[in-house]
Amino acid sequence: MPPRPLALRFFKVSALLAMLPVAAFTALLLSLWIEHGISIALPAPTGPFAVGRAIYDWSDDATLDRLGPIPGTKRELLVWVWYPAAAGPSATTDDYLPVALRTEIERRSGVLLGKFLTRDRSKVHGHSLRNAQVSRQQLTYPVVMLRAGASLEVANYSTLAENLASHGYVVVGFDAPYRTSIVAFPDGRIIHRLRENNPEHCLERTGQEQEDCANRLLRAWTADMAFVLDRMAQLNAWDPSGKFTTRLDMTRVGVFGHSFGGAAAALFCHEDSRCQAGIDVDGAPHGSVIQAGIDRPFMFLMSDHRGESDPESGQIRANIQSIYDRLPAEGRVQVVIQGANHFLFGDDGALLKSHLVLGMLRAFGVLGMEGRRQLAVTVYCVDRFFDTYLKGISPPRIEIKSSLYPELQVVE
Repeated sequence: MPPRPLALRFFKVSALLAMLPVAAFTALLLSLWIEHGISIALPAPTGPFAVGRAIYDWSDDATLDRLGPIPGTKRELLVWVWYPAAAGPSATTDDYLPVALRTEIERRSGVLLGKFLTRDRSKVHGHSLRNAQVSRQQLTYPVVMLRAGASLEVANYSTLAENLASHGYVVVGFDAPYRTSIVAFPDGRIIHRLRENNPEHCLERTGQEQEDCANRLLRAWTADMAFVLDRMAQLNAWDPSGKFTTRLDMTRVGVFGHSFGGAAAALFCHEDSRCQAGIDVDGAPHGSVIQAGIDRPFMFLMSDHRGESDPESGQIRANIQSIYDRLPAEGRVQVVIQGANHFLFGDDGALLKSHLVLGMLRAFGVLGMEGRRQLAVTVYCVDRFFDTYLKGISPPRIEIKSSLYPELQVVE
């Protein structure tokens, strides 16, 4: 007996409704696939200088890397330097990432993450010129060290580095074999992080074991930071290329870092007198700095942690407050960017894909502000802080509030 018309219409509608989720998911994948290959530029630097970038392979045969895989491993770092550049007619914009690093990141990402959920990094464009000469607009430039979060490659913070360089700073960062996720050396060697050197691995532990694990990694990072500053001083004394000779003001050194890199910045500024001013960008401090404090200008620049009331979050806030209370009164700043997300202080803030995905993340409360806006607020704060305490071109005590950035909440 043939189905009655009403039952047939009901069957067709039900089948159509059942297909809608599949169609929507297929449309989303197609949208992500198309967007994967679309060119995109990092936010343009806001300062008056063009930006150059140079990459060095620095080794230290006199020092062992105690986090290496075998005894006797020597320290070796891949060092990235962004700087105010002279933009001549032959200047060429460099790749966002070197080909070897880009290829290895994509290989390890897999199909889903590498082709659908991230950008094609060959289509991402930065603003750094390849090996341009240092700008002659000033005789020397302050030096600021940048530390990446957790095990990320420092190039993931190109937006922050390029912007600071455009304001007249030489910015130096580095990747370390066996503890940076991927290090691609110019000679073709690719070295991956060891699991035990991942700061996230420390979070799997509790109490004193977690602190000991974090401190073990921090000691290695801060020792490398000291080595890099030593080599920058040598480069200032004599650069074989002539580019940086006498151009670095090693009496005006700043340090800043994100997440675990922020913890490294705080500890380094406590231990090394060369740090004249520092910033912890949303990092949980560790080590002796919590009780000993820092005796020079320092800023805590935090994402929005409202609603986090667990004991661990409370302890982090208490540790930050302990350091803040010991900072010099004229040089201490604690700022919250309302709506900011911990994971969007790097270039991902500019590269997140799909308005549909972003809308879903906002709807579920994962994102409170647009990523490029978060980066804009961040670079304003970083520039303002170092201009005040390294260049002295602002009032003696920083004025961080601005009508342009109402998201900034100063914590006293």
